[in-house]
Amino acid sequence: MEKVTLTVSGMSCGHCVNAIEGNVGKLNGVSNVKVHLSEGKVDVAFDSAVISLAAIKETIDDQGYEIV
Repeated sequence: MEKVTLTVSGMSCGHCVNAIEGNVGKLNGVSNVKVHLSEGKVDVAFDSAVISLAAIKETIDDQGYEIV
């Protein structure tokens, strides 16, 4: 299991939290996702044998947020 903290710009409200946690959290191989709105950070725990970090980043990007 890998754990990463991503810096994500463009998050500003509860909808942003729900969009990221909901969409990343349902990905196969992701065991935990937590958005820290005030810090602009997203913690993700995932199984790298099942899903790549690039796929997780793409899912966040597809929601309209930018990983910096």
